Amino acid sequence: MPIRWYGPADPTDPTYRHFNRVVNLTLHGMVFAAVNSGLWFLQEMRHPWNHLNVLTGLWLVGLAVHLTLVLKLRPELDTDNPAT
Repeated sequence: MPIRWYGPADPTDPTYRHFNRVVNLTLHGMVFAAVNSGLWFLQEMRHPWNHLNVLTGLWLVGLAVHLTLVLKLRPELDTDNPAT
């Protein structure tokens, strides 16, 4: 099932901005997985690349920082409004 935003796209809405950050994090993780698995596969098949583990480690640190920012910037829960 695809990820959907139900309602108007309002960039000033904190929930919408959080949803946007989560989608961007998901895309970042998917690109990380696809590119790194392809590079490691190519390295094992043909061309040894001594610094691939450094690239993977740095990119993984970047992905972890991205995750930290998404978690830090999530909106506060509104406990006064039981509808949300």
